[in-house]
Amino acid sequence: MRNGVLYRDSARGAADDEALVINQAGNFSIIHENQVSTQSLNTAGIWQIFSFGPALIENGQIAVDSSSEVSQSQKSNPRTAIGQISDLHYIIIVSDGRTSESEGLSLLELAQEFKQRGCTTAYNLDGGGSSTMVFNGKIINNPTDGRNAKEREVSDIVYIGY
Repeated sequence: MRNGVLYRDSARGAADDEALVINQAGNFSIIHENQVSTQSLNTAGIWQIFSFGPALIENGQIAVDSSSEVSQSQKSNPRTAIGQISDLHYIIIVSDGRTSESEGLSLLELAQEFKQRGCTTAYNLDGGGSSTMVFNGKIINNPTDGRNAKEREVSDIVYIGY
């Protein structure tokens, strides 16, 4: 779901597939995709659903451990994640990785960063070569996929404006 429009009503089926739900008030929650359906969600109050994961912080507690990883990823990678501290108070963390300057973060290390900053909910978004942060029109990190040090084209972004 993007901007209140449901584009897909199917969910991933694995037991550990989690999605980040953002309601119209801007509050975050985590759902387990194999336990809910779009028919059971009150989609009238949902503004965004992101399906990547995993959840890093759920109900103020770290939700991953040292063995958690996304698919075939390396332990330390470029990462992109978003968290909520309180109403309309968010944090986005993008880490570089796969270079001699930055080895990246494990999912546990990323979760610990969010926990240390007081997040009640945090969620891992896509990482690797698509981990790019732009602020005021400028790229502020050093995106790389381990082979090329440049911004990679992506089809979706998280954008916060004012």
